[in-house]
Amino acid sequence: MPTDLKQLAALLKLSPTTVSRALNGYSDVSEATRQRVAEAAKAAGYEPSPAARRLAIGRADAVGIVYPVEADFMGNPLFLEMIGGVSDRLDGAGYDVLLAVARKKTELRTYERLVRGRRVDGLIVAHTRVKDERIDFLRGTQMPFIGYGRTSECDDFPWLDFDNEACTRLAMNELTARGHRRIAYIHSPLNLNFAQQRYDGYLKAMAAAGLVVNPEHVLTGGHDRRGGYEATKRLLALADTRPTAILVDSNLCGVGTVRALLQAGIAIGTEMSVIVIDGLPVDTPLYDQDIAAIAQPTAHASGWTMADMLLKLIEGKPLDEPRVLKQPQFVNGRSLGLAPT
Repeated sequence: MPTDLKQLAALLKLSPTTVSRALNGYSDVSEATRQRVAEAAKAAGYEPSPAARRLAIGRADAVGIVYPVEADFMGNPLFLEMIGGVSDRLDGAGYDVLLAVARKKTELRTYERLVRGRRVDGLIVAHTRVKDERIDFLRGTQMPFIGYGRTSECDDFPWLDFDNEACTRLAMNELTARGHRRIAYIHSPLNLNFAQQRYDGYLKAMAAAGLVVNPEHVLTGGHDRRGGYEATKRLLALADTRPTAILVDSNLCGVGTVRALLQAGIAIGTEMSVIVIDGLPVDTPLYDQDIAAIAQPTAHASGWTMADMLLKLIEGKPLDEPRVLKQPQFVNGRSLGLAPT
């Protein structure tokens, strides 16, 4: 009973290389030989080790996502949901998700090691930036990759993104239609491409409505609840120029905004209207506040789609849609009301 590749090769009177290539389906081995080897291996109960198989075919059977530890993405349920969608799609194809952690200053070196060491068969670049050296690097390699978003400098690579300008335009249309003129905007860091696009949409919508942007009304909330909380407290501290509405560009910042308003005794929807892009996370105790939102396709579905695209690239297949742009929808809530008179 053969227990390893060499013994199986000796039994068949073939070289170990031929047996290995036959088991891994190489076309330079005849169909008759592949069939003979497969039948002998099955009869002997022999299965090649996954590591040996990966080495033989030059595959890692893994897709990588690099997580920058300075960012708060892992605390965001939407990011975890996206990874869940990626994992669910890849699992059916026999691939694992490799989550690599890196400091921002060493992030590019992590990408270089993953690519040059062939530790993964493809990469998903999350939270693309306005100017993104990660995309620049990967475009110069043979490594298949998908951008979870675009960059401002190029879009000649496969990506899935949301129409971020449309997100803020939709929200602003709802606010201005209800008579709001002093509309504050709390945004994520503008080096992130989605944040810059949403900010551009806010500026364009303000201009289209004939409104002047008050610099005191535009604040960075970062990626987290505390950032939204602190930014909202600053807005509430304004005297004559306090806004009547707040638009928040991320779900976690939105939690902080709602908490700050409730803590200050502000009647949400009458004294202050609020719209949160992506809405409040369903696991927050504040979810019962019924906050108006700009909703997008689920992060799980987005992760599934990106993984499906990446599998095709890994297999050398062309993509029917190499650039996928998803559209948002407005979801009303009790947090949205007429501007106070």
